[in-house]
Amino acid sequence: MLRNGLEPWHLLVLGIVVIMLFGSKKLPDSARALGQSLRILKSETKAMKEDGAAPGGAAPGAAPGTASSERPAAAAERPVAPEGGARAR
Repeated sequence: MLRNGLEPWHLLVLGIVVIMLFGSKKLPDSARALGQSLRILKSETKAMKEDGAAPGGAAPGAAPGTASSERPAAAAERPVAPEGGARAR
């Protein structure tokens, strides 16, 4: 009885329902937007892979010539707690 989960007539019914819900004018625009989103996603994942394979152990997104263990000066300066463990109220 249940040979395949998805038969050709299921796709036909699904297509008719989608056309009725969204209309034939919006479908090409939606498909174009989906394709553009997939192209952007593909280019971003490719860029992330290239950044991750950077030589010298640099962290992804780090400026060229900086090692991942180097920290910017602003990050190194942290406020020091007052002596004696007193907290501001």
